[in-house]
Amino acid sequence: MFEDSRIGGLLSATTKILFGKRMIIAKSQKDMEKMRAVGELIAEVRETLRAMVVPGVSTLELNTAAEKMMRDAGSIPTFIGYKPRGMSPFPFAICASPNAEVVHGFSKDVPLVDGDIISLDMACTLNGFVGDTAITLAVGEVSDEIKQLIRVTEECLALGIAQCRPNNRIGDISAAIQGHAEKFGYGIVRDYTGHGIGRSMHEAPQIANYGRAGTKERIRAGYCFAIEPMLNIGTHETKTLDDGWTVVTKDEKLSAHCEHTIAVTVDGPEILTLTKEQKKALNGEVAAKIAA
Repeated sequence: MFEDSRIGGLLSATTKILFGKRMIIAKSQKDMEKMRAVGELIAEVRETLRAMVVPGVSTLELNTAAEKMMRDAGSIPTFIGYKPRGMSPFPFAICASPNAEVVHGFSKDVPLVDGDIISLDMACTLNGFVGDTAITLAVGEVSDEIKQLIRVTEECLALGIAQCRPNNRIGDISAAIQGHAEKFGYGIVRDYTGHGIGRSMHEAPQIANYGRAGTKERIRAGYCFAIEPMLNIGTHETKTLDDGWTVVTKDEKLSAHCEHTIAVTVDGPEILTLTKEQKKALNGEVAAKIAA
């Protein structure tokens, strides 16, 4: 299943199928407007699901709500029917991965319970462009250990995004994520990566969550990336269940995952997968810092 990869680790055969050797596609201003629109839409879906996650809700209910929102807005649920070469089509609108599931979990008619964590990964296509985002949420009350795992994963995402500036390199993103995660002793998933995004959900480049600063492709304005750290409490190693999709930690310890779609601008990174309200709040924070 595994082959030596150009990023110096082991990547799953699935990951290698998704990327191959492809050029990074810079987006035009018109493209960027479409990326902003689909980013806002999938962010609205994410925030709706966030509010729904309580003990007793099932991931199948979350999936149903997400698919309805996507279709009602005139978009296509990107995950449904997604079929990398040699794999069966993915059957759901979201990837719902509780506890030791890392990514690509199937939605089920099984209630979440107090103390669970749940990773929700989702994407939709609107006017020919894809927005992709993920969160990991606590279900009810969880331990401080779990709260830290989620918090550090989110911090890794923020640190990775901060490196998405013209003339930096892809390895700078990877190194920022790895450096923070390793301070806490977490296993950094190596078999699955972040990626370029645009008209296709998976475009070049691969963006691993570990690597060396100053290496890999140079970052240019106009690039769009999906940055998505995946951290495990235990080993970084994973395995795939018999359904051919669901990825779990090899030692069955908990995993967390979060993701934003971002655009690289001349001024730095722009997070596309924020709601209008979140963007207003972020702009207010920036203005306050400037005024101070």
